[in-house]
Amino acid sequence: MPPILYSFRRCPYAMRARLALHVAGGPVALREVVLRDKPAAFLAASDSATVPCLVDVAHSIDESLDVMIWALKRNDPEGWLNMPSEGHEWIARCDGPFKHALDRTKYAVRYPDQNPVDARDQAMAFLHDLEKQLGVWIFEHATLADYAILPFVRQFAFIDKPRFDAEPLPRVHAWLRVFLNTQRFADIMHKYPQWHAGDAEVLFP
Repeated sequence: MPPILYSFRRCPYAMRARLALHVAGGPVALREVVLRDKPAAFLAASDSATVPCLVDVAHSIDESLDVMIWALKRNDPEGWLNMPSEGHEWIARCDGPFKHALDRTKYAVRYPDQNPVDARDQAMAFLHDLEKQLGVWIFEHATLADYAILPFVRQFAFIDKPRFDAEPLPRVHAWLRVFLNTQRFADIMHKYPQWHAGDAEVLFP
């Protein structure tokens, strides 16, 4: 039995996990979770009850970045782990302040005490800093930082895509556009049916 990945197609955390599993090869058994109808096997495996969750033999990995690193330590053909230490700082900024601002922009009704305009400005501050750092990639070649951050920038961009496209961020736009046009992105965004106990396993990638 291969490792099992509990996933949800549109979740950026699950997307980053699938990206690393895609490049590493595998395969894993992908179980698509519907978040309003979480299966018992998933709840038993995931302490946080959140996707992604990777179950490998006798242990589970409940954090998306840890899933990425687990996959890449097994096989890293494109050298994603060959990354300057600053890459971890960029990921931390994405997962912390940028994600905090993204949520309060995209899901403003959930945060009635927060100003969505201020939240968007905070998210844009991260993107303007990223614009200064980017060439084709964040560093000289594609690394863990690029693929850990891209799903969240994609989510922010599609809150209001015309407005995002009008922002003076040519390098960020090009970086995201290249990602969205890759076969890898198409592969990780394939639609899988909801998994139920007893279903035949679907192998990914």
